[in-house]
Amino acid sequence: MRKISVLPGRSFFEEFKFLLQRTVTVVTTDGKEYVGSLAGYNPDNMSVCLKDVRDKKGNVLDRIFINGSIITEIYGIGKPFDLRGLAARLEKVFPRMVNIYEDLGVIVVMDKIRVGEKGMIEGSGPAAERVKKVYDEFIREQALS
Repeated sequence: MRKISVLPGRSFFEEFKFLLQRTVTVVTTDGKEYVGSLAGYNPDNMSVCLKDVRDKKGNVLDRIFINGSIITEIYGIGKPFDLRGLAARLEKVFPRMVNIYEDLGVIVVMDKIRVGEKGMIEGSGPAAERVKKVYDEFIREQALS
């Protein structure tokens, strides 16, 4: 497996990108907390947009935009997807044909099949079906652990 991205040199915003589309908690300077899916952010002022939001009182909101100047904390909820683990599993089936692009959250198999955290992105045929099977088995095992 060839690793394409370099983890130690990643910038703050490259790390922050990994929270996109994940469930996060945002805490504000006045103690309010919002839990929702991080839909977007403005790197200039760290303002964020959350969707499918619930506040501490249990109120449900479709979307909320929070100004970065009042955010004290943002943290992810749940276990992050083990992209490296999936790539290692695929490498066993497709030796020397697996590339991992961690900054994009994508694994490319045979230079034509793309798979990520949410499953198959691109590819067809018997090899793509095998990648999907490996992915499905990996997800099942992760759910049990």
